[in-house]
Order: sequence, then structure tokens, then C-alpha cells
Amino acid sequence: MPTATGHTKAILSSKVSGTSVYNTAGEKIGHVEDVVLDKTSNNIMYAVLGFGGFLGMGEKYHPVPWSLLDYSEDKGGYVVPMSKDVLQKAPAYDLDDLIRSDGDIRGKSFTYYKVPPYWG
Repeated sequence: MPTATGHTKAILSSKVSGTSVYNTAGEKIGHVEDVVLDKTSNNIMYAVLGFGGFLGMGEKYHPVPWSLLDYSEDKGGYVVPMSKDVLQKAPAYDLDDLIRSDGDIRGKSFTYYKVPPYWG
């Protein structure tokens, strides 16, 4: 599933983790903490964006549909069509909760960002 501009069809998750995330106004709003995969369907469930906190303390983790992230070579990071305020109000979880979910978190994330689900 390529991103909005189809900039790539394949990337190593190790290259994605830690990459900065910006909004369309060019403001840095966080970073990609990780990518959560669905082992049974071979799909990316979501990217996990992190922001806030200091040295991992107090940081909030937000599942965001992968299709919303668009890589910008100029920025050296991903651009998402949302403000920091929208991200701050989005559902947030502990990292452990994001991999224990039965799909409910994925559904809430796609609904919050108004992204049509890719699953049936």
C-alpha cells in the first residue's frame, strides 16, 4: 500500500522508525515511533506517531493510517494532512496496547482520521 503520492512501494521499517513527521504547514509535529503490522493479513495496520514527553517519559503514541503519511524528500520526513492539535486530540495508547489490540484500535484510528478501511 503506497502512500498518497506513491513515492515508494517498499521500505525497511528500520528506515521509517525515528523519521520526523510534519504537518502541511511545515511544522514538526512528532516522529514515527514504529510501524504495526497485521501478521494474518500481510497489511500495515498503522504507523505509530510519538510526540511529547522527554527521553521517552510521558510520550503519547498515536496510531495513524499509513496512507496518511507522505514522504517529503525536501523535509527528510513524512508529511501528514493534520495539525498538531488534531494529533493531540487523537486516540493515544501505550505501545504495548497497540500490539495487543484485536483491531479495535485500528478501527478507531481510521474512523478518527476519516480514512476508509482497507479490510473487509
